[in-house]
Amino acid sequence: MLLAGGTTRRVLSYSRPSLLLQSMAMAPAATLGAVRGLAAVAPPASARSNELSQRHAVPSVAAVSSPSNLKERIGFSTLVSKRSAISSVRSFSSAEVFATRRALSLARTQRLSGVRCMSTVAEKEATVPVEKFEYQAEVSRLLDLIVHSLYSHKEVFLRELVSNASDALDKLRFLSVTEPSLLEANPNLEIRIQSDPENGTITITDSGIGMTREELQKSLGTIAESGTAKFLKALKEKEDNSSSDNNLIGQFGVGFYSAFLVANKVVVSTKSAKADKQYVWEGEADTSSYTIAEETDPAKMIPRGTQITLYLKTDAKDEYSDPIRIQNLVKNYSQFISFPIYTYQEKTRTKEEIIEEETPEGEEAPEKKTKTVSEKYFDWELTNETKPIWLRSSKEVTKEDYNGFFKSTFQEFIDPMSYTHFTTEGEIEFKSLLYIPGMAPYNTEDVLSQKTKNIRLYVKRVFISDEFDGELFPRYLGFVKGVVDSNDLPLNVSREILQESRIVRIMRKRLVRKTFDMVEDIAKRENKEDYKNFWTNFGKNIKLGCIEDTANHKRLAPLLRFSSSKCEDELMTLDDYVERMKPDQKAIYYLAADTIKSAKSAPFLEELSKRDLEVLFLVEPIDEVAVTNLASYKDHKFVDISKEDLDLESEDKEKEKEVEQEFRLLCDWMKQLLGDKVAKVKISNRLASSPCVLVSGKFGWSANMERIMKAQTLGDNSQLEFMRGRRVLEINPNHPIVQDLNFACKDTPRSARAQKMVELLYDTALLASGFSPENPAEFGGRVYEIMAMALSGKKDQSGLDSEESTEDAPTEASGSDDVEVVEASEVRTENDPWKQ
Repeated sequence: MLLAGGTTRRVLSYSRPSLLLQSMAMAPAATLGAVRGLAAVAPPASARSNELSQRHAVPSVAAVSSPSNLKERIGFSTLVSKRSAISSVRSFSSAEVFATRRALSLARTQRLSGVRCMSTVAEKEATVPVEKFEYQAEVSRLLDLIVHSLYSHKEVFLRELVSNASDALDKLRFLSVTEPSLLEANPNLEIRIQSDPENGTITITDSGIGMTREELQKSLGTIAESGTAKFLKALKEKEDNSSSDNNLIGQFGVGFYSAFLVANKVVVSTKSAKADKQYVWEGEADTSSYTIAEETDPAKMIPRGTQITLYLKTDAKDEYSDPIRIQNLVKNYSQFISFPIYTYQEKTRTKEEIIEEETPEGEEAPEKKTKTVSEKYFDWELTNETKPIWLRSSKEVTKEDYNGFFKSTFQEFIDPMSYTHFTTEGEIEFKSLLYIPGMAPYNTEDVLSQKTKNIRLYVKRVFISDEFDGELFPRYLGFVKGVVDSNDLPLNVSREILQESRIVRIMRKRLVRKTFDMVEDIAKRENKEDYKNFWTNFGKNIKLGCIEDTANHKRLAPLLRFSSSKCEDELMTLDDYVERMKPDQKAIYYLAADTIKSAKSAPFLEELSKRDLEVLFLVEPIDEVAVTNLASYKDHKFVDISKEDLDLESEDKEKEKEVEQEFRLLCDWMKQLLGDKVAKVKISNRLASSPCVLVSGKFGWSANMERIMKAQTLGDNSQLEFMRGRRVLEINPNHPIVQDLNFACKDTPRSARAQKMVELLYDTALLASGFSPENPAEFGGRVYEIMAMALSGKKDQSGLDSEESTEDAPTEASGSDDVEVVEASEVRTENDPWKQ
């Protein structure tokens, strides 16, 4: 009797095969090797054993050599299968054919009657053969790369395996439309995940299409062999592809091998919907081979689908064998899979227990008392109950649903300011739901970080990542939160990193456009407090966009808000400024300062205020850089009034030329005294009441920018000196101090006191213009000096009079050392130090 495939069949004993059996014992090694080769080609005895009764003679050598006839020699293959069962040999060389002929010849000549041990043969055939396969040559190296380098987070193994299970279910659902019989074994399409903390295992079971033995070997023995990709390719060739549901996830054949991130051994038990047998694939980490065997244990049989069991590594047991941890991973990565996902969770229930009490003899038993106790048990729990809100029609979703999804997904407690739900079709297709939060995060650095976790990327409802380096959104729009779901978004093999491509650029452009629509909608609302709230929270982001996104300046500029000399308490738009411009005004004037108060009192503003010209106040550190990058708005250039070459047209140009001619000597004299501190001294057209002002060069840093750059932690002093540029001292010819200096430079140009006054005037201009004195202590000494002179009403306490030149100044007849200063102007006070 012969056991094959679980059944007992009668095998007839023939004389010629028995001679061959005995001849094998006496054949040389080469002959035995050839016979083993015959057995390696032959399939198991249970395949076609019913054909044995039709064979009564040994076939010819040509017939034996034929692969098709060899498969039919079931009895012959059974005799030699106990020596070898190598199934990979499919052809014979000429040496093997020669050895086969020799074996048959010996069997004919010896004519020995052999006795076949039927019990031994039956015992060998009852054991299910385990076949060992080697991975492809490059698989071992790639497998090591996948486990140690490809994935940045180990937890993604569950995402990959659940995605593969969803693939199998999708494929079965599609095929069952034309073949309903495929669902007969199990009509439920679902995924179940069970973790065992005691044994350190995770079991993932799906009721999908399953795999045959050939598919199992081909799919799990070859890197980048994706059955889903082939299935999609086949769908595209069909005429009715447009009406089919081909929303499949798997596009990469390496997803299965992510299981080795956390597992030492992986066992895959699968049964195809189109086959009767169930096969088990088993592989271990750090090995170059795997095994495939037929499943014969009735307790391990499954109706249909695939069951993957992970034997976790030591360092992964505590984390990934926890049922709560598995449930959280499913909610994070696979929350919106279209098939139900059940996880095996520990639960608690209460029940009533009777309190047993002893009853004394002779007394009636009292009424039994009960107590409520709780007990723990395990049961299946549906994990992905939420349907993707972005896949529903916007007409079906209420505002409360949108707000609830925003709060639960992004852990917010305030309703969003605005949201937009849209679908993009045509060149690329994706669905998106974007939100503008109700408030900025407490840590402002998180807003401007390129790796914000505000955008959750899904590919066919499977969560991919929420960490990007500005691929989907620019940095300045990092405050926007939402989800993006695409069917054909290009990812790298590990599905974690977006690949730069034309599709990504188009998608980014449309997401940014929709964000601008939301912001503009807030700005146009009747309730002005809404945009004021937005500007308070995210105004710096819009200004940063003016610096980083030159392509969208036309959409960013109308969103800006500033204070001005005519609108100090309320923020105004650039459109408001343009509407209030003078008819002959060509530029938009602005002044950068640290506060509005300092900007209002700055000497740069005097002449413009006198002419009723509005000036924007830039009080945020980022304002000046943003406006400089904008350069212009509606054909009006931005002009910094704190820099030289301020073009303010003079009403009387002839008088202006006369003044310049009159004070030319003073300008040259002051430039000679100040040396390299200033590039030049000139008559100012921006001053009305101040004696002088220090303006920056046209291409250098302003005083405000210099102050900001000095405060930088990693500031470069050498760069500071280079970018400081030239400084120009502008003097007001109508101020008494300047007029007195003008006479002094002509009458006593070598006066030490006059020189001290020029230096003090320069230091004062530094402070008034927003600069810092180079030597604060020296500046303080000059101030104390002047204060002492003013309070004493006598000669300078420092004895500077003795150093004054007497060549040009007349002295008293008494020969006193005091020098009489020539009267410089008619405008003077009683305590004017120039009267000494």
